[in-house]
Amino acid sequence: MITEIFDDLPQCTDDQVARLLPLVSSQRRTQALRFRFAAGSYACLKSYLILRDILVCHHLVPASDPLLFDYNPYGKPHLTDHPDIHFSISHCPRAIAVAVSDRPIGIDVECFHAPDQLLLRKTMNDAEIAEITQSPNPAETFTRFWTQKEAILKCQGTGITETGALIPLRSDWQRLPLPSYVNQQKQYVYSVCEKNP
Repeated sequence: MITEIFDDLPQCTDDQVARLLPLVSSQRRTQALRFRFAAGSYACLKSYLILRDILVCHHLVPASDPLLFDYNPYGKPHLTDHPDIHFSISHCPRAIAVAVSDRPIGIDVECFHAPDQLLLRKTMNDAEIAEITQSPNPAETFTRFWTQKEAILKCQGTGITETGALIPLRSDWQRLPLPSYVNQQKQYVYSVCEKNP
């Protein structure tokens, strides 16, 4: 498994997006230009470039490969010409996360987020709610649980959907220990889930 986190995000402008557009495939350019704000377009483009750099540096694809994506019914991307390479991409306003593996993988990065009671009850089980509410930093604890759940669902290939999740959001996720990494200074968390061999 290879992971890379990019958290030196600039104040995104249209000029920065324009500089990255020629560096990606036409497919990715089209996707990036669908975002309403420059920050979303920039993250879409930069995550593609990080993925390509990982794949080229580790000799998994040639530098000339355009990295074309196909998508499963839930929107999980895979490389059209490299079905044996698994990857996951996530971004939030403070970081971009990319993971690559030879088996299914999911990564999620989120800024610290303080949930309301409705969101807590909908997404967390009783033990998780207790841990979050008793935590000295409830936003960090909630975000850690959230990224773990999202990483698992992305690894499954479903993401968080009402019908797609193979494991309900409120199930006992404590039985599925995942590595989570907290950046206190920049206030984000990322978690990674890799399918067992």
